[in-house]
Amino acid sequence: MSSADNPERLDDHSQKRIKPEQPPPHRARSEEEQLQELLDTRYMADLGPMKSGWGRRQFLNISTIAVTFAGLNLFIWPFLQSMNPAADVEALASTEVDLSPIGEGQAVTVVWRGKPVFVRRRTEQEIVEAEDVDVAALPDPAPDSARVEKPECLVVVGLCTHLGCVPRGQRSTDPRGDYGGWFCSCHGAQYDTSGRIRKGPAPTNLEIPPYKFVSDDIIRIG
Repeated sequence: MSSADNPERLDDHSQKRIKPEQPPPHRARSEEEQLQELLDTRYMADLGPMKSGWGRRQFLNISTIAVTFAGLNLFIWPFLQSMNPAADVEALASTEVDLSPIGEGQAVTVVWRGKPVFVRRRTEQEIVEAEDVDVAALPDPAPDSARVEKPECLVVVGLCTHLGCVPRGQRSTDPRGDYGGWFCSCHGAQYDTSGRIRKGPAPTNLEIPPYKFVSDDIIRIG
């Protein structure tokens, strides 16, 4: 057998055969090394295999980002809440009107959401005039019954539907046009006792705000 096939060699002085050096025995890995290997090879949801070196630094980075987002939420939520209308502003969204002081043929003006609202207690004649109309011939057809909750009480937004002017007719001495309702002196729009446009440039009838009777003599607008 040649020396190439036999790894043993002869000592030059003692002529004794000497075995080659053996590699050191396998060292058991520490728990920290095993944990690092697990972190290096594990998968996270939707992230794929984690890069080598994933450990304390990456965990601290993610923790910092999570805490930052939580802090932002704590700041943003109160800020968004502050943008909601205050209680006193929300109260203006509805207005109650007592009809008992309003005599027959009289009208009052109240403010609802920054708009004037006309409330008129109509006379028997005004009710008849509002009902005795060829609805199909009106510029903006609408029967009187569809515009009132009770025949004697008419509630309309007091803004001309032409350019938003406030028409006259709330006082008995005001000009009311040819139809006994309201007259917009800006451009000549005339409305009848149901608040419907009868003459002039206004395209539609006076708006009816949402309202209801909360008692026989009290209405809530809005």
